[in-house]
Amino acid sequence: MTVKQLISRWNADPTISSNIYARHTIPARNPASRSFPDSLHPAIVSALIEIGIEELYSHQALAWDNVQAGINIAVSTGTSSGKSLCYNLPILDRVLRDSKSRALYLFPTKALAQDQLKSIVTLTQSIPQKDSSYLPSFAVYDGDTPRNSRPLIRTNARIIISNPDMLHFGILPHHTAWEQFFSNLRFIVIDEIHTYRGVFGSHVANVIRRLKRITNFYGSSLQFILTSATIANPTELAENLVEESVTLLDSDGSSRGKQDIFIYNPPIVDQELGIRRSAIHESVRLADDLLVYDIQSIIFGRSRRTVELILSYLRQKGHSLGIESELGIRGYRSGYLPQERRAIESAIRSGQVKIVVATNALELGIDIGGMEAVILVGYPGTIAATLQQAGRAGRGDATSMAVLIATADPLDQYLALHPEYLFDRSPEQALINPDNLLILLAHIRCAAFELSFDTGENFGSVDAHIVLELLEFLTENQELHQSGARFFWMSDSYPAQSISLRSTTTQNITLKLTNDQKDSNLEDSKTLGILDRVSAMWMTHPAAIYLHDGESYYVNELDLEKKIAWLDKIDTDHFTEPRRSTEVQLLDLVWNSKIKGGDKSYGEVNVISQVIGYRMIKWFTHEQIDIRELSLPPTEIETTAYWFSLSEATVNKLRDSELWLNDPNDYGTGWQLERDLARKRDGFTCQVCGASEENRSHDVHHKIPFRAFTNHKQANKPDNLVTLCPKCHRRAETRIQMRSGLAGTAYVFRHLAPLFLMCDSRDLGVHSDPKSRLSEGAPSIIIYDQIPAGIGLSQRLYEVHKELVGRALELVTSCSCPNGCPSCVGPLSEGGLGGKPETQALLKELSG
Repeated sequence: MTVKQLISRWNADPTISSNIYARHTIPARNPASRSFPDSLHPAIVSALIEIGIEELYSHQALAWDNVQAGINIAVSTGTSSGKSLCYNLPILDRVLRDSKSRALYLFPTKALAQDQLKSIVTLTQSIPQKDSSYLPSFAVYDGDTPRNSRPLIRTNARIIISNPDMLHFGILPHHTAWEQFFSNLRFIVIDEIHTYRGVFGSHVANVIRRLKRITNFYGSSLQFILTSATIANPTELAENLVEESVTLLDSDGSSRGKQDIFIYNPPIVDQELGIRRSAIHESVRLADDLLVYDIQSIIFGRSRRTVELILSYLRQKGHSLGIESELGIRGYRSGYLPQERRAIESAIRSGQVKIVVATNALELGIDIGGMEAVILVGYPGTIAATLQQAGRAGRGDATSMAVLIATADPLDQYLALHPEYLFDRSPEQALINPDNLLILLAHIRCAAFELSFDTGENFGSVDAHIVLELLEFLTENQELHQSGARFFWMSDSYPAQSISLRSTTTQNITLKLTNDQKDSNLEDSKTLGILDRVSAMWMTHPAAIYLHDGESYYVNELDLEKKIAWLDKIDTDHFTEPRRSTEVQLLDLVWNSKIKGGDKSYGEVNVISQVIGYRMIKWFTHEQIDIRELSLPPTEIETTAYWFSLSEATVNKLRDSELWLNDPNDYGTGWQLERDLARKRDGFTCQVCGASEENRSHDVHHKIPFRAFTNHKQANKPDNLVTLCPKCHRRAETRIQMRSGLAGTAYVFRHLAPLFLMCDSRDLGVHSDPKSRLSEGAPSIIIYDQIPAGIGLSQRLYEVHKELVGRALELVTSCSCPNGCPSCVGPLSEGGLGGKPETQALLKELSG
């Protein structure tokens, strides 16, 4: 059965068609082709014809022309448009003609590097026998390369395929062993540059600065060839990465079949509470049809947890259809071991895997063949990522489809109601900040280790006087030694080893399966995967349920000192979600200005966060079973933040309208007596768990929240009071807590802010505080970069504050729920109190 037939069936099924909010068709595209250039080496022409390529796409031919002219280029065309030939042709041509020329290919992942190796092998194996003696040697050089193979690769390979991480800590610090390679290096290929944004991109730009410094030392001149998915600023990003002038080639000459993209909004199952059917469950429902119709597909989940949940549900479905779950339905995400991922990629290409459930690890251009359908479970966070993931579907000229299933997230709901924002707006800009002080200082250390610095020397585009200040700081810190006008590395440490390009921490936690010998012999324990320390704190805290390849594992212990989490495989009816607390302290106010309803500010802050507990959530029903407490070590970062505070006049106006819920409760003059009578009536024992009072008196809880009443006499009636121990009281407050306008606004901003940034929601932290120290005790909402020293995300939000407020008000107003729901200000409590009127009133005051 075909994609067309399945689309027809969905259109005829009202339980599906009624939930399709938008359909966008990308028409089929005929190729724009050009003959092979006359100057292309005849051996390469023969090889191309041998593998079935008889012409070049127009953008491939343009790339050839520009590279031959010595121009740095950035190729920004669609998925599967043949970008690899844009660099392989000119580089293979050069190395065939010049036996000394060298090239370095950089890919963001090891999987892409391995994939490119296969591509080069396929092309060069078809070169005629008489020319094969001139073929260059090429090899992958990364962390998986056997150590005994590395010296031979350094000496003989003329095309090195690697990644920025290996260049950073495995090549540049040992450049003396690479003298022959660096002396003859001519081409640098940087693939998928749209992934080099935020922290990763800021680090990589500094690695390129170090690379250029070393190649300049060895006297070589570099030419850059970069590729990118569709983003708003490919030229700017490319030039910021390599600090050279770059010519953009973005006219896609490749052919493509028709593709239909649908936005599917799950049905509302409770109108009053505004609760929609789970996007995860709907993805399984639609994937069931893909299995029945035998349509090979990818399901993209936004997180590792989502991937594992869908994988578990789908495998149960697969059994009923006779699909061998281990082969036909697979997961794919970071945390899987490299050999696992290579085996899965091979099984996808062979057609053995019918559905693969993946994070954005499969978003990049790994060759997995042409899939027929893609399901995106939730908006990936950027328009660029949405188009990239949707573009993984499409086999030749056949019709393909992509379905974006909206979650209850306010951003997803905004896009479901405003699909034109997704389809008609240009993709976002990719932001990097190579001059972030912490990142820059880290790479100055690495550069000093590699080559001594001269006074007056620039570091890339960083002026010499700034470099000198950093060198003098490192000298005072006894990491450098100054001798005359030169600075030499003197510390015993190896700086690159302590710097991770992909996160703000260099520490990883290894996930081990528990066995009887765990204390004496770590090698006997099977390694399940690896997590960075920050992720491990909330994914593998003690008693967490960790999901891996569709299986559940119970975390027995998180040993931060040994950097190991010990897990046991378990059958369970629930999974866990962490609970966290946050405190924000002001370090330096940079900007402040008056806004409608208060002030907005931008500055440097200190953020202290801690995992304080976890929720136990039942499978399928998502019912909260229990809440447990934890006390893990806090994490602390100094970063940048944007915040806005409410003026006293605004608060008074909301208070007079009874739409301000952040004042302390006034329980009345007789509250202490009423409280003691309730405790005595209940026998001084918790009415939930039966615990007796010990070191402190129990709490007295209002069954219906105090704020729901017009006066304290009604609220404090004995039948509305119940005695609870502190632990049970916290649980009850969590279930019935009234959402204030301040908390509701923070909820909306948390989810809408990524709409203005090319970032994941996890790149931002959001905190609301009725009495913020950042604003001299005024109620405030704080949004901060989850990255030490910041990379410009919160600064951008400070600039677009007015538009952000307008979008938030539009979202809350257009939501059909009466009191609040997960799609606007957050889910209602069990008491039906959601804070929508309060949030709407506050946003109106801010918007004017």
